[in-house]
Amino acid sequence: MSTLIDLIRHGEPVGGHRYRGHRDDPLSEKGWSQMRAAVGEGCPWDRIISSPLKRCAEFAYELSQRHGRPLQLDERLQEISFGAWEGSTAAEVREREPEAFRRFYEDPVRHTPPGAESFLDFRDRVIAAWEELLNRHGGEHVLVVAHAGTMRMLIRQVLEMPLETVFRIHVPNAGISRIQVGGEGPRERLQLLFHGANLPI
Repeated sequence: MSTLIDLIRHGEPVGGHRYRGHRDDPLSEKGWSQMRAAVGEGCPWDRIISSPLKRCAEFAYELSQRHGRPLQLDERLQEISFGAWEGSTAAEVREREPEAFRRFYEDPVRHTPPGAESFLDFRDRVIAAWEELLNRHGGEHVLVVAHAGTMRMLIRQVLEMPLETVFRIHVPNAGISRIQVGGEGPRERLQLLFHGANLPI
């Protein structure tokens, strides 16, 4: 029996696009609308697992209450900490620290922002959560409510991409990606079925 894992990124937070990391801003009204539109009226999932940060957890809680699905919060699914860049927009960082900005996107493993979480530590905690999910919830259809960085790391794991290439994966607000684990043949054992969808599924 195959396992289906749907990943959904949170909607727009209060304050718009900026480096948040562990900064705990809630969803804006637009962000709530994006999330509700993305999932529609149905709830095909057996359970919901979410980052504990408000921009993920508050929507996950609403969805779990509305449809009677179990909800688990997992700190390992939090976004990477951006250190000194948290609260700034990309344009502000690019203007203030152009060389550091360029190096981070070219090689995030060796050039994290000042005071930020190590990219390797981030990878390790996200993959630990992923492996536990698969071990504990095999054969289920699970919704994971998380962040762009978390989703990039999980998709990178599935596709066996080099760690340095994760920023080539665009993750829109309220975008949904689906991963299937455990199909019939070798090709189907681990597949990214779709990525970045914004339509109810």
